[in-house]
Amino acid sequence: MDALRADRDATPALRRWADQTFAAFAIPPFRVLWLGTLTSFLAFFMATVVNSVVAFQLTGANRAVGTVIFAQGLAMFAFGPFGGALADRWPKRRVVAVGQTVAGTSFAVLGALVMAKSIAILHLAIGSFAIGVCFAFIGPARQALVGELVPPERRGNATALALIANNTSRIGGPAVAGALLAWDAAGPSAAYFAMGALYALAAATLRWLPPSRGRADRAVHVLGDVANGLRYVKSQPTLRILLAQFVAVVMTGFPYVAVMPGLVENRLGRGVEGISLLASTAAAGGLLTSVLVARFADAPRARFVTSGLGLGFALSLFAIALAPSFALAAVASFAIGAASGGYQTLATSVMLAATEPVYIGRVMSLTMMAFAGFGLMGLPIGWLADAVGERGALAAMGAAAAAAVAVTGVALARVTAQDP
Repeated sequence: MDALRADRDATPALRRWADQTFAAFAIPPFRVLWLGTLTSFLAFFMATVVNSVVAFQLTGANRAVGTVIFAQGLAMFAFGPFGGALADRWPKRRVVAVGQTVAGTSFAVLGALVMAKSIAILHLAIGSFAIGVCFAFIGPARQALVGELVPPERRGNATALALIANNTSRIGGPAVAGALLAWDAAGPSAAYFAMGALYALAAATLRWLPPSRGRADRAVHVLGDVANGLRYVKSQPTLRILLAQFVAVVMTGFPYVAVMPGLVENRLGRGVEGISLLASTAAAGGLLTSVLVARFADAPRARFVTSGLGLGFALSLFAIALAPSFALAAVASFAIGAASGGYQTLATSVMLAATEPVYIGRVMSLTMMAFAGFGLMGLPIGWLADAVGERGALAAMGAAAAAAVAVTGVALARVTAQDP
């Protein structure tokens, strides 16, 4: 009887947890957007593995992987501010649809080049640049579309759920990519064609969304919109510090992916399947943490948890740098994913919830600039890994990320104490 009563008591609590964690799913258009987000992220994270493996196999050098990542970051850095401004000016659904269509076409072209045995690092870099341009427009427009579809009190939760799609794809993407790469009858060409098809499917889901709206008043030039967005962020102390921390952590720590193929093959003695397994392990940790933190993404304390997760991410980079075996590297990879996934989820959710709707696209474009910086750092990190080894490069990234969190965390605590 006691066990039965405990089960009855647990059921309402579980239901309340689910209602709070997945609150934004009660909005039908958001469910459609979430499905398209899941599909496009699946292709994006497949590309992270496929491009890295193909680049490393073509040259055997970490700097080749870094060059491909650098090309994507350069595109996002150059076009990111305009992507955010245009997301606040143009119909968001149209921006996302065009960007996903172009991205799908780019992957199909790379697949054809691989099939023709004509692929080279230059082609990979050009393809990554094209994907970076698309992502510079897709990312802010998708986040701004969330602002249109979801009421303010659920925007933080909706952003967290979107990042659950991100981390779910971080599991599925590398797993599918690894399977296709290891399958002799398929290989990289099939992986690229699959990524193109997934982006086409993501674009097709947008048909079920209500028409989005552009801003009626476009008297201000797009460059003026960019400047106004920067002034807005500057005027919001908490938002400014959170954004600075996010950019610093992503730029210094997230480029660890450029070192993973070399670490796995040169230091841990594993092949493509090992790269895919570590990527999937990290994604599993990210998914778990994203689900756990989604419940309180709109809570005031979320801003402080972000700093703790950022520090945890930095420490986990030290752990994988020191891992003496593949098994321990997998454990460290899970910790990397758990900390970085939770950090990205909460930091983005808090920044979106703290932003006025008219500025959402431009603020989110600045978060995209963080990933542009991550891409730009791929090349010097690759050179560093070739010079001092993959383990030394990972330790250096961990130290830089920890320092960034410490400095910005103290600044955030001071601002909160002055204006709680």
